[in-house]
Amino acid sequence: MIISVASGKGGTGKTTVAVNLALCLEQAQLLDCDVEEPNAQIFLKADINDRKPATVRVPEIDYKKCNFCGVCQDVCAYHAFALLPKKVLFFPQMCHSCGACSLLCPQKAIQEIDRPIGEIEIGQRNSIRFIQGKLTVGETMAPPLIRQVKSYIDPAFTAIIDAPPGTACPMVTAVKDSDFCILVTEPTPFGMNDLQLAIETVQKLGIPYGVVMNRAEPDDLRTRLYFKAHDIPVLLKIPFDRKIAELYSVGIPFIEQFPEYRTKFQDLFLFILDSTKVAA
Repeated sequence: MIISVASGKGGTGKTTVAVNLALCLEQAQLLDCDVEEPNAQIFLKADINDRKPATVRVPEIDYKKCNFCGVCQDVCAYHAFALLPKKVLFFPQMCHSCGACSLLCPQKAIQEIDRPIGEIEIGQRNSIRFIQGKLTVGETMAPPLIRQVKSYIDPAFTAIIDAPPGTACPMVTAVKDSDFCILVTEPTPFGMNDLQLAIETVQKLGIPYGVVMNRAEPDDLRTRLYFKAHDIPVLLKIPFDRKIAELYSVGIPFIEQFPEYRTKFQDLFLFILDSTKVAA
């Protein structure tokens, strides 16, 4: 089973939920796909035992064969080429590695080479397998690295994906093909507005979902009425608690100090299992 943890905006507690959930399960994988700012390791503290370079395929021009016909510029939908007199400019960070230029070059003057974009770290904490991607500073496209991190998903494990915030391409790439998506929000105007965007996204992807309300207030009638009116399942409420915030500030998962939440996260997981069986 693949469970993604996402949010419409940053700072809602998405990583907190992903790490605490993973720590409550047996045979779990935690994949940090927030590759621009991975921080699950701050809380998990896994032993990193392997590092692999992450690369993408980009074109390289052989000027001994190139006759500057401009086909590469014409077929590139992402404007990664610019044709000049006796020169072809290539902008690697605009390239989407589609391969059209090398395939359609009449002179066969383009071959593909590997270009580093980041690193994948692999580790272990007790029974949890941990994989995280780190995008090189300055790189503009996270989805290729996210897909490479997801390639390590083992069907024998329950995979927990910590997705990037927002609803743009990185988030979609991370949550795509999930069996269930946990949307983490907070009871603020920004939090609820961006939650609606996230709900629309996972609905279009056809992924079952539920909400975890972080920093919840006990008398928050407005959000309760909203969830009830739109038939949105609330999986868990985490209170606005100073002690939880203090644990977060020093990188300690709060289930270590509040063992009752271990049962709550396990119940959340059982709900997901039951709801995905019904959906299937």
